Amino acid sequence: MRSLLFTGKGGVGKTTLAAATAARLAVRGNKVLVVSTDPAHSLADALGTRLGPEPEEVPLPDCADSDLRMHAAEVHTRTLVDDAWGELREHLRTLLLGAGVTELNTEELTVLPGVEDLLALGEVHRLVSYGVWDTVIVDCGPTAETLRLLALPEAFTGYLERLFPTHRRAVRGLLAGMAGSDNLERWDAVADALGRLAGRLGTLTEWLAAAGTSVRLVLTPEAVVAAETRRTLTALALQRIHVDGLVANRLVPHPGSARGTAANWLRTRRNEQDTVLAELRSGAGVPLRVVEHRAGEPVGLRALLELGAELYGDSDPLDGAGRAPEMEVTGGGRSLDSEYALRIALPLHDGADLDLARVGDELAVTVDGRRKLIALPAVLRRCTVTGAKAGDDGVTVAFRPDPELWMR
Repeated sequence: MRSLLFTGKGGVGKTTLAAATAARLAVRGNKVLVVSTDPAHSLADALGTRLGPEPEEVPLPDCADSDLRMHAAEVHTRTLVDDAWGELREHLRTLLLGAGVTELNTEELTVLPGVEDLLALGEVHRLVSYGVWDTVIVDCGPTAETLRLLALPEAFTGYLERLFPTHRRAVRGLLAGMAGSDNLERWDAVADALGRLAGRLGTLTEWLAAAGTSVRLVLTPEAVVAAETRRTLTALALQRIHVDGLVANRLVPHPGSARGTAANWLRTRRNEQDTVLAELRSGAGVPLRVVEHRAGEPVGLRALLELGAELYGDSDPLDGAGRAPEMEVTGGGRSLDSEYALRIALPLHDGADLDLARVGDELAVTVDGRRKLIALPAVLRRCTVTGAKAGDDGVTVAFRPDPELWMR
């Protein structure tokens, strides 16, 4: 199973390119589902058809093989909140009331920010888990929303574990005892619900970091958009999510030797775009595809199939699958003079604001205001940080044994 998530700055054409990729895969014989989690829901407009929350067949035009068709759907988060959030919300109210929070405040506190995004991601994973399709293409929201979406499973898992550790949830009646309640059945139901939530969050995190899941970033060849794309590459690597490529959309045609005001404008614009593309090719570290600007908007399956053919040619649209950025520990020894290093595969753009801090048994890595807690390997938990440096291969943090902990 292959999962490919499209995102990019708002208005760069990510929905169109996600749909074109799905159509291209379908005509090549791939069983493909394209699903939108973007609140704007423009996937139906791009395909020229009506879509609902459940996958529907989208027959491809002018295909002699009647078996060549794809499926499409749009996730409706409001319905998910009403259907799936209700039970867990009631359990959270029980927890808050047990902690002494008033009934009025529980109504406010159980409306958790980000829950709609989390449920949308869970719905996509549910569709992926069907196993009916070879590939699931996800049309995500704009970059900022997508970064928040992809960080939610791990963030929620961290909050859950800190508030209600696994070892406490596993002991029957322990939550009831903490709350001073004798209603064991109700509190055990809360513990069961929290356990199921933790399991689902863990599954989502594993899926996002799996070898078959990757993100494809769409951009227009403009300096401001390219700068955001470079920051996004770093942010996704920080979340251990693999980016398999960039797609530069709306490259204006080169006027050649033509003269006149329009030709001069096109020449200037194209030269600026070529400069941006050259910088991306040399510094992004991932493959870059280019799509020329069209006079007409590519709406409908015929136009999308033409766009997909231009975008991929004879190549496989799914090229680029790989594993998420990893960590590597080097060095070693048993004495207090031993030296260790932790290398984190983290591409840093020029001017990246990097900060590192030790928080107990974790290393807090903050890049451009985005923070990631990385659990340290066992040997490094008994060490102190002695330095750090950033290079082309990522961030390397140096450690030496802590005399107070090393021999314990």
